[in-house]
Amino acid sequence: IKVWNIETGAEIHTLKGHSNWVNAVAVTPDSKQVISGSFDKTIKVWSMETGAEIASFTGESFLYCCAVAPDGITIVAGDISGNLHFLRLEGTETQP
Repeated sequence: IKVWNIETGAEIHTLKGHSNWVNAVAVTPDSKQVISGSFDKTIKVWSMETGAEIASFTGESFLYCCAVAPDGITIVAGDISGNLHFLRLEGTETQP
């Protein structure tokens, strides 16, 4: 996953950690974290500031989509089997 500065067009980070295609990307409302879902069956949470992986969830099937709720801590991810996973970010700077 590449993170770009939208004003300058400069690359900020390359987020490496998935072992298969990334199908979904979401950004928390405060723009501090990036959420990604992949065919490697994982959801990963990345720091927008440092590019570091700060959390990971492994499902049982390919993950196709993800979204972050307005609270900035609830993540919903959908997989190929039709399951929805409701996850909460805890212990991060996003948490109120």
